[in-house]
Amino acid sequence: MSEKKDFQVSCPQCRTKFSYYSCKFRPFCSERCKMIDLGLWLTESYALPSRERLEEEDFEQIQKTLEDREEGENF
Repeated sequence: MSEKKDFQVSCPQCRTKFSYYSCKFRPFCSERCKMIDLGLWLTESYALPSRERLEEEDFEQIQKTLEDREEGENF
């Protein structure tokens, strides 16, 4: 039987050190940290940069999306 090495890493969310191979929530140290990260993705707090220049139509679509969201919050 092969033994798993004790590989200590830092959680990307809270920076707590934990044993990578013995954690079922990796790369996070806990379910809490995993869910915090998921929430940040779902609320669009993370963004990936684009190398493409935005066109006028892009700005119009962004404005429409923001206006639609504001209308939806009034319900």
